[in-house]
Amino acid sequence: MTRVKGGIVSKNRRRKVLKAAKGYFGSKHRLYKTAQEQLFHSGAYAFRDRKQNKRNFRKLWITRINAACRMNDISYSKFMNGLAKANIEMNRKMLSELAIDDPKAFAALVSTAKDALNGKTTAPKETKTESKTETKKTTKKEDLSSKTLAELKTIAKDKNIKGYSSMKKDELLEALK
Repeated sequence: MTRVKGGIVSKNRRRKVLKAAKGYFGSKHRLYKTAQEQLFHSGAYAFRDRKQNKRNFRKLWITRINAACRMNDISYSKFMNGLAKANIEMNRKMLSELAIDDPKAFAALVSTAKDALNGKTTAPKETKTESKTETKKTTKKEDLSSKTLAELKTIAKDKNIKGYSSMKKDELLEALK
């Protein structure tokens, strides 16, 4: 059997690895074998650190919120508990930005949290499901003209309107009203 040299393919593969290892220290950017090993390790480190990055940012935000809370005479845990009792849902990133950029607004949040901890009642929070159903009820009547013929036919089928399959769009709109 004749010898087949995979010269171009191997050369391109090695060149790609060495190009990716550009900037590494010592032989890790010069020699193929060490460059390839380092690229494997680099990929593992990158994967691990993408997860750790999220943890580190959360720690930073909590530290900033805690510092701002201490300036307003409340601990971080009591502040977060007060926000939960006051039905204020705000993520830690936004709270930290608010503490840095707008201390007055953050102080207002702290006072709201303190009031909730002391048992003062606030207006009940509107749930998301209620608001969605209300908007659906109001928009159904108004937005029927913007729907396609196929959508109108499915609505007519659900409402048991006879002869909906042969109706035109105008006829369907009148029948649905």
